[in-house]
Amino acid sequence: MSLAQAVQSERSTEGQGNPWLLAARPRTLAAAIVPVMVGTAFAAQIGEWQAIPAALCLIFALLIQIGTNYANDYFDFLKGADTAERLGPTRVTSAGLVSIKSMRRAIGVVFGLAFLIGLNLIFYGGWWLVVIGALSILFGLAYTGGPFPLAYNSLGDLFVFVFFGLIAVGFTFYVQAGYFTPEVWLGGTAVGALATNILVINNLRDCETDAKAGKKTLVVRLGKPFSHVQFGAAFLLAGGVPLLLLIRGAGFSVLLPWILAPLALRIFFRVRTAESGEVYNQLLGKMGAFLILYGLFFSIGILVS
Repeated sequence: MSLAQAVQSERSTEGQGNPWLLAARPRTLAAAIVPVMVGTAFAAQIGEWQAIPAALCLIFALLIQIGTNYANDYFDFLKGADTAERLGPTRVTSAGLVSIKSMRRAIGVVFGLAFLIGLNLIFYGGWWLVVIGALSILFGLAYTGGPFPLAYNSLGDLFVFVFFGLIAVGFTFYVQAGYFTPEVWLGGTAVGALATNILVINNLRDCETDAKAGKKTLVVRLGKPFSHVQFGAAFLLAGGVPLLLLIRGAGFSVLLPWILAPLALRIFFRVRTAESGEVYNQLLGKMGAFLILYGLFFSIGILVS
């Protein structure tokens, strides 16, 4: 059996699930959950926790993540990036599980709901939050769509770092507390770095097919050794942020994420030696779980400090 036939067989089995759930890519949703968790922990630590805006931020972030994943599924198919050689999970548009028209409609519905949810945050943060919401949707579409798709021009990593790190953590805190702090931006840096690692694994897995499709991710442009260094540097940054917070006056509990250091090392060395799509897909799940655990320990450390 050829590689293409094997991948197609695997996709056929996987495609028996709900296509909309497959297209939402549950393994990536940690990137939407953790920044809200951490931003809320910072707010709660100073007595500014508010349940409603925190919940609105979580729903908004999840919808932006799902909408971006749907758009990625749709635009990658149109651009020819999803072929039988691709090693990742089923792309429902290219597999024929969802029609182009249905996926286009779903993208509009999900981003439309995100915008409506975001409008409610105006009551907590002011009208200028409309700009942040609109930019989140615009860049979610521009990730793989439009005349200058970010993922096709080596900017996907920056998009994830900024929107699922700095902005998601920072503005989750802002709509509850009403201001920003350096500590919150540091927290966003750590979360954004780890969220980007999910994308790095995805791009390492797809680098050969991405190169053929003209999708110039950082892996395609700079090579796997660079991405391995980037991956390890993100772990170091996420480990260094708690230390910086400690230096800035936080309690020693903020170092709680350091418990995860052995797990980070195992994931790092496994990524360096991974070759098959199956291994990369397993690592995606592990990296998502790591991000959840980091967010949980980091949040507890912030609350207790």
